[in-house]
Amino acid sequence: MLKTILSISGKPGLYKLISQGKNMLIVESLADKKRIPAYGKEKIVSLGDIAMYTDADDVPLREILASIQKKENGAAVALDIKKASPEELREYMAAILPNFDRDRVHVSDIKKLISWYNLLVANGLTDFEDAASETGEEASEAAE
Repeated sequence: MLKTILSISGKPGLYKLISQGKNMLIVESLADKKRIPAYGKEKIVSLGDIAMYTDADDVPLREILASIQKKENGAAVALDIKKASPEELREYMAAILPNFDRDRVHVSDIKKLISWYNLLVANGLTDFEDAASETGEEASEAAE
C-alpha cells in the first residue's frame, strides 16, 4: 500500500499514484482528492522507500507507522503538532521509536511523520503491517 502513496517535494501532503503518462505520473491528493500531473523533474518519493535514522540500522517508515497505529489504537494522533514544543515531539517520537537518532531526525521530520500518519488514517489507508508481509512475499516469489 505504501508503494503507491507518494511525497512530492514542493507540494504539501501526500498523493496516491493513479496512472502513468508519458514523462509524468497522474496523482491524486489525499487531502482534497484533486488529480494533478507530477513530472520527472520533481522529486517524487514513495513512502515505501522512506526510512528513519536510528542509532543502529535505519527503520522503514511502514514499521514506524505501524508502531504509531499500535500506540494510538488505530486512531489519529491527538498531539497538536503546531502547538507542541520540540521536547513534546521528541518525547512522542521516543515512545514509538526509542532508539531514533536524535542528531539526524529533526523536529520537522517528526511533525511531517505525524501529519502523514493522520492523513493516511483519515483516508482509511491503515494496512501498514500488510505492506511488510507483501514485501516478504514478493521477495520469496522472486527467489523462486
